[in-house]
Amino acid sequence: MKILSRALIFVLALLSFALSGCSSLRFVPEGKTLLQSVRMTSDAPDVKASGYRRFVRQEANTRWLGLLKVPLGIYRLSGRDSTRRINRFFQRIGEAPVVYDPSLTAYSCRSIEQTLQGRGYLNATVQADTVNRGRRTRVNYVLHPGGRSYVSQLGYTFDDARMEKIVLADEMQEGSLLYRGMPFDVTLLEEERRRITRHLQNIGYYGINQDFISFSADTLAGDYGVELRLNFRCPANLEPEQVYQPYTYGNVRIYEAISTPAEADSSVYQGIRFYHERGLSRHVSRRVLAEHNYIQPGQTYSEQAQQFTYQSLNSLGIIHYSSIRTRALPDTLLSDTLHTIDTDIYLKMNRPNGLALELEGTNTAGDLGAAASLTYTHRNLFHGAESLGFKVRGAFEAIKGLEGYSDANFIEYGAELSLRLPRFLVPVKARFRRRVRATTEFSVLFNSQDRPEFHRRIWTGTWHYQWSPLHNPRLRHRFDLFSLNYLYMPWISNTFREKYLEDNSSRNTVLRYSYEDLFITKVGYGFTLNSQGQSGSQSLYNTNGYQLRVGSELAGTLPYVITRFHDFGRNGSGERLLGNVPYAQYFKFDIDYAKSLRLTEQSSLAFHAAFGVAVPYGNSTMIPYEKRYFSGGANSVRGWSVRELGPGTFVGKDGKVDFINQTGNLRLDLSVEYRARLFWKLHGAVFVDAGNIWNTRQYEGQDGGKFFWNSFYRQIAVAYGLGIRLNFDYFILRFDGGMKAVNPAEPHGKLHLPLLHPNFSRDFTFHFAVGLPF
Repeated sequence: MKILSRALIFVLALLSFALSGCSSLRFVPEGKTLLQSVRMTSDAPDVKASGYRRFVRQEANTRWLGLLKVPLGIYRLSGRDSTRRINRFFQRIGEAPVVYDPSLTAYSCRSIEQTLQGRGYLNATVQADTVNRGRRTRVNYVLHPGGRSYVSQLGYTFDDARMEKIVLADEMQEGSLLYRGMPFDVTLLEEERRRITRHLQNIGYYGINQDFISFSADTLAGDYGVELRLNFRCPANLEPEQVYQPYTYGNVRIYEAISTPAEADSSVYQGIRFYHERGLSRHVSRRVLAEHNYIQPGQTYSEQAQQFTYQSLNSLGIIHYSSIRTRALPDTLLSDTLHTIDTDIYLKMNRPNGLALELEGTNTAGDLGAAASLTYTHRNLFHGAESLGFKVRGAFEAIKGLEGYSDANFIEYGAELSLRLPRFLVPVKARFRRRVRATTEFSVLFNSQDRPEFHRRIWTGTWHYQWSPLHNPRLRHRFDLFSLNYLYMPWISNTFREKYLEDNSSRNTVLRYSYEDLFITKVGYGFTLNSQGQSGSQSLYNTNGYQLRVGSELAGTLPYVITRFHDFGRNGSGERLLGNVPYAQYFKFDIDYAKSLRLTEQSSLAFHAAFGVAVPYGNSTMIPYEKRYFSGGANSVRGWSVRELGPGTFVGKDGKVDFINQTGNLRLDLSVEYRARLFWKLHGAVFVDAGNIWNTRQYEGQDGGKFFWNSFYRQIAVAYGLGIRLNFDYFILRFDGGMKAVNPAEPHGKLHLPLLHPNFSRDFTFHFAVGLPF
């Protein structure tokens, strides 16, 4: 802690020196000025100036968290001699002074005006006020939007009766973005063009594009009303007789790892001709490729079918990428026969086998160690794009502070075997199967943990499905049809047994339950909705995106049914046995929501809320330890270390962390975080976290841990802090420092509100993690 404090003081001193050092004006050419600041205001309450910030072409130097121009301060530590290495270093990681350019200000005014006019403020003007003080310039853009125009009359013009009938059909008009009274917004008009074009291309009109659709507007004198007309006309360089005819797919050909059929073997399956390298067997079976192809001979042309084919084929692990080429047959363009399109699909294959080695360092509450894993992958096991994975992992950790044990090392090893199939294995309706991208996965895992106190073995077997609708790839479902976990303890040291398991102290109630042999069988369902179309919190970074995750699981139903037909007896705690092992029964539900608001090009505000509850019933009075919640740590309330907070107002013996008892079956996490780019690859954050865990039942040894509606809000812990992140695009290294603000473990007095009575050595917690907290 002292080292961290000294490091922080050193960094602050360095920043102070950088900010108070020699003037940055020495880097500004004579006759020029330094752009000191840029502000934006609007005289219309319904128009937020911040929404037009991205059209400003010249910004002042970056401020850390909106306060200090630290990158500029670092740059001015350098000298003018660029041949010196130290000067180049400071200039590379710092930020050069921004020299004010009047032409960019004028360009910014025009860009903002055009954008306002495009959104319906036809008489908008933008004024740039500049204030010069010495050799520094401040710019303030003042927006004068005026009144917003609206569509008072709406009309349509078509040069073809067939197009008029399709576009004005009821089902098309229900999704139309055009209506009388709508704002005259060019963005909405462009989206309507895309909507109509997309619909026509999906019902066979191959040659139609957005150039067919235009808009004409007539403003009314003395009024904000606009007469809007949608014009649908064939461009002069095209023949209406050709483009106003629906097309169908003709020949469909799929090429496996070849670009020409000249030296290839071919065969026909379901009307599709497949080509593969002559003299060699096929990479992937024709059945699998046909199932993942949505372009069928004789089918009406559809742009959506091509996108579905891209998505589906590229989801197969054996395929590196796919490309689709379409060609309208010239002999049908001038004939009265049906218009057809030939389609060629080219597949580039991945290597079927892969081997990966991962090395990592571990740090568990100060105990250092190392781990290694080796993973073998076969991406095309049975020539049907089946993926086989085999992973072995080993870890070693030196444990400190244990007394009374013959060994002081932790050794872990395990193996996992998985098989993933690119389809639903159980029968489902063919129509549903064609609408989703699905996988079926089986896995078996063994994990062995040898600690000085005990040895633990875990066997896990799962059978689950994952699928995503082709029309909405942002939504992903997971259904665990069957999951079995068997936990057993082959050896427990006498010291651990006598001190904890056979001790009648009420504080060891949860611990004793956590070290019993146990069966956990469950079914579960969950889904993830990510607006960016990717999974993981990092996909939301500096966007206007969101992610919603919902999960549920029900455990113990199958063992309960079995024991109803055959009684295996009960143990000393009254739990029903399956064989000689008790089984768990519980229901668990989790919901997690994260939202990011992009403030500027380099800053955003992120929100996070998570709630979870696990309720034991039937054969269980307590949730298995692996399924219980904990609070604190790098991804929770960051003023506390992992498993250091809760449940409720509970405090470990003598104020020490109690890893077993500081768990619960109900959790709440709330966070808000301001994120901004600092310089180079360095990003910063200011955050506030709140949350805790509780139990829905009163357990011995967890005093103050039960949830009560009339008092839980007074037990919510609050923390605040700063974070530094190294953003390497493909991964983020995160360093967060959190301070306690409200401590529920101290219900009264000064210690309850460390925010008002801070003590750095007592309240500060440092976290290192990979990736964002949410």
